[in-house]
Amino acid sequence: MPLPRVIVTRPAREAAHWVEQLGEHGLDAVALPLIGIGPCTDTAARQALAQAHARLASYRALMFVSGNAATYFFESKEPLTPAHKALTAIKTRAWAPGPGTAAALVQAGMPPGQIDGPAPDAAQFDSEALWQQVHGQIGPGDRVLIVRGRSATPDGAHESALGTGRDWLAQQITAAGGHVDFVAAYQRSAPHFNAVEMALAQQAARDGSVWLLSSSEAVAHLAQALPGQPWAAAQALATHPRIAQAARAVGFGTVRECRPALADVVASIESGA
Repeated sequence: MPLPRVIVTRPAREAAHWVEQLGEHGLDAVALPLIGIGPCTDTAARQALAQAHARLASYRALMFVSGNAATYFFESKEPLTPAHKALTAIKTRAWAPGPGTAAALVQAGMPPGQIDGPAPDAAQFDSEALWQQVHGQIGPGDRVLIVRGRSATPDGAHESALGTGRDWLAQQITAAGGHVDFVAAYQRSAPHFNAVEMALAQQAARDGSVWLLSSSEAVAHLAQALPGQPWAAAQALATHPRIAQAARAVGFGTVRECRPALADVVASIESGA
């Protein structure tokens, strides 16, 4: 039985890399980004990011929620000493919820020995698995900066310069006596499909393609882009239980789960064919 086509829905830069990797494993993959990613450009957000850079020495650790958080935090063009050099000098820890974020941190110049993440054999790559590894670093008075993104609002504006996201990890840090600050390093937006992309999405909803879903927000964007589209014939491969739940809520007829590691994704696709 031939393997199904894979619809890679990550942001454009990540999607291109995944399409290449899946192709090297003999899978037919095509990119259809469901989230647009870009730097925060408004004055308030840039000032908040500059202030976070200026306070690096006060943090026990910086937690990056994703590879994009790491990339845009270090790519910011503020007229300051490069952030990764400052972090190296003060030995601040960098926390990553998964190997993709860790790789982005290394690419940005962070020494691998300063990066903490979930155990390689963790059942999931998320904040819960990360906390199992780093909780011993935090005690009363320790400060942690959580670097994350923010989403566009319906009127085209953006949320707070502090960003948005799950607060579970912040709650654990606070319970351990620590203090948490937030900053948004990038902003997310819904895609604007052209005619070709719209046709691809409609076809993939009914032809047995596997939608590789790595964000609950991306699932919401898909439903918004194709209102009224039946999804009962569609297959989804979700990289976290929360994303799987979002796909089922939209109406995907078949939803499987796997870790967001390439080997796991490939094995799941091959075993489900």
